[in-house]
Amino acid sequence: MSNDDNAQKSKEKHRERMQEHKAKVDERIAQAQEERGILIVLTGNGKGKSTSGFGTVARAVGHGLSAAVVQFVKGTWPCGERDLLQKCEVPFHVMGTGFTWETQDKDTDIKAAKAAWEQAKIWLADSSIDVVLLDEITYMITYKYLDLDDVLQAFENRPKDQSVIVTGRACHRAIAEMADTVSEVKPVKHAFDNGIKAQKGIDW
Repeated sequence: MSNDDNAQKSKEKHRERMQEHKAKVDERIAQAQEERGILIVLTGNGKGKSTSGFGTVARAVGHGLSAAVVQFVKGTWPCGERDLLQKCEVPFHVMGTGFTWETQDKDTDIKAAKAAWEQAKIWLADSSIDVVLLDEITYMITYKYLDLDDVLQAFENRPKDQSVIVTGRACHRAIAEMADTVSEVKPVKHAFDNGIKAQKGIDW
């Protein structure tokens, strides 16, 4: 068999594989016809959970959807995503106390967490908001600053077409089980561990 024949045979086999793959993808698309908002969990110990959540918000806004963001465990330092999205009229509520090891005041942290959650519940009940990002809310559940059942109830009772994004490490199993999509970000290597300073526009 000539080289040309081998090349032609290889092309035909590739085309057959791609046709089979396309048929499977088309079948899955045809079966996925339910339309409703989804609950997305972005968890794990790796870098990029909040970045992914903000990316989804940016995508939604780019498509003309409405979004709102609550940032838990965030301080007063700059946030590039917030600066950008607020220019697109995306409302934010920032817990503002920073990490608990910075405030060293549990009562202050709990009060701030509850205030942030009250605003989150308003948005979770608002059918005009298509996407709600609850950035790093998982820590509030872990620290027991918020009541898990209250959070689950708000998720369950939200408007049918509203999607919610939950980010943070160690997501509670009950939230993960309720979620439609769960992604776990795995750490392999991090620049900070090698003494590289966090960079504006890359890390914050």
